[in-house]
Amino acid sequence: MAKLNTKVKLYLEANSKVYTDEKSNYLLRNDSNGTGDYLHSWNVSGLIEPTAEQLATYESAATTKENNNAIRATRRNAYGDIGDQLDEIYKDIDAWKARIKSIKDANPKE
Repeated sequence: MAKLNTKVKLYLEANSKVYTDEKSNYLLRNDSNGTGDYLHSWNVSGLIEPTAEQLATYESAATTKENNNAIRATRRNAYGDIGDQLDEIYKDIDAWKARIKSIKDANPKE
């Protein structure tokens, strides 16, 4: 299940609003009672607070976004330092291409 924060960000983007930071736009809370996160306050000018049903429509897109972000992080770690990559390119660009391709193949985006 996707995070509420991701779904809210997608709702904002879909309604042509720019996400600045959570505290200036909206506030999520979790009362640690097992019900999970919820919208505590909404301060987005010109846009009504989304209902739970509206946010639920972003579940699939939010899951894809979170999965792809995790894959990007895995790839970033596997690629290594940019200086080392540039050295590798200088020494043997074909070996670098093969290594990067193997990382991408092992960590495909959705």
